[in-house]
Amino acid sequence: MKQGSTLFLKIAVIFIGIPVLAACIFLLPQIAMEAMEHAANGAILAYVVFAILLIMYGSAIPFYYALYQSFKLLRYIDNNQAFSQVSVTALKSIKKSAITISGLYVVALPFVYIVAEWDDAPGLILLGMVMVGAPMVIAVFAAVLQRLLQEAINIKSENDLTV
Repeated sequence: MKQGSTLFLKIAVIFIGIPVLAACIFLLPQIAMEAMEHAANGAILAYVVFAILLIMYGSAIPFYYALYQSFKLLRYIDNNQAFSQVSVTALKSIKKSAITISGLYVVALPFVYIVAEWDDAPGLILLGMVMVGAPMVIAVFAAVLQRLLQEAINIKSENDLTV
């Protein structure tokens, strides 16, 4: 495959990571500062917000790992290694990262429920469920691609042996 044919996708992967990085650097610390002010006043809700923020920061690690694996997968495609075991391994890592992110947000759902009850914002629970569902869709998609790619590799190896 022509070198750089996946340039658009590589740029898209980079642009996907920028807003999350900006949120981790600017938005989440600002929310933590607000929660600290309320924690000083003895508000229990501030500790719930801290738990949610901790989970959000924790989910950034598998998110960026999955982006790195996506970038590696695109590089394999550029190097004509798309139908290789390393591509299957990259898809498996993306799947595991997405499952980890989804699991972290499942753990966060009770905290989101507490905040939604306190603030009388039922839409917040729906947002929390989206944060669980979106990575799970990515995990299922990566699992399907992983299986298809593994089957293609198996067929290719059988054809190489018969010739």
